[in-house]
Amino acid sequence: MPLEVGIVGLPGSGKTTLFETLTRAPASTNVGMAPIADERLDRVAAVVRAKKVTPAAIRVVDLQGTGPQLLGNLRQVDALLVVLDGFSGTRVPADDLETLRLELLVADRDHVERRLERVRKQAKSGDPALRRETADLERLLAHLEAGRSLEEWEGELPPELEPLTTKPLLALENGPRGIDLKLEAELRELPPEEAAAFRDGPSALDEVVRRLFETLDLISFFTASDKETRAWTLRRGRTAIEAAAMIHSDIARGFIRCEVIRWDDLVEAGSHAEAARRGLQRLEGKTYVVQDGDVLNVRFNV
Repeated sequence: MPLEVGIVGLPGSGKTTLFETLTRAPASTNVGMAPIADERLDRVAAVVRAKKVTPAAIRVVDLQGTGPQLLGNLRQVDALLVVLDGFSGTRVPADDLETLRLELLVADRDHVERRLERVRKQAKSGDPALRRETADLERLLAHLEAGRSLEEWEGELPPELEPLTTKPLLALENGPRGIDLKLEAELRELPPEEAAAFRDGPSALDEVVRRLFETLDLISFFTASDKETRAWTLRRGRTAIEAAAMIHSDIARGFIRCEVIRWDDLVEAGSHAEAARRGLQRLEGKTYVVQDGDVLNVRFNV
């Protein structure tokens, strides 16, 4: 399942325009995929003469609702993309961002407080684990009431919590000092060559996706065949069995070994067969830590 980014912003900030432009999905769907530009993918696809080329993507949600409903939706995503109004002249983007951070902190404080009330009652049974959790939650509550986020908490958090202030947050100003979302939406409708003529440098939207990629600490790996060559996202530090699960649960279930080659080694060799002949391809097991740019071919049997 791709990692999920939730877009939030005040009315008129441009968050729905950003959603539609990133994903090319209608606003009514609220959910879409933002492709990740990667020039390595096309070069790998050319080597294997792939009939289909599929970029990696990040799942994007245009979060709806206000108050408790919005906060509940926020807890379901892996990261937050905050759109700030820098165009209207009626808002101060830095102040709006600080207000949002404060709202997230207050929401976490209320969340911990409610959890503490429940656990404190259950701990009267004398269960040592519940008594330890009560003490932990009391310290967490004091930490939050001192105005510090759970991101600043040095210890482990109880696994039952769904904190908001630990989520990666990327702020994007829609305005002269940031990105002109209306212009980007118009350029998105033009052929790539025409759009590039209007820009001074790469697409601002590609830069937004790149920053999300970094914020989520992702890497890309590839699967390459003549039928389809595809890029996939994976959290940095994850293993071959977890990469296999991203491709398909059956592949992970029947995992035997994984053939691994660096993308640039494959491009230079010109084929998998030549790369294997040169000793550039190797077999790895389930615990192999996948590296950015790896081309994987998972051997499996279900």
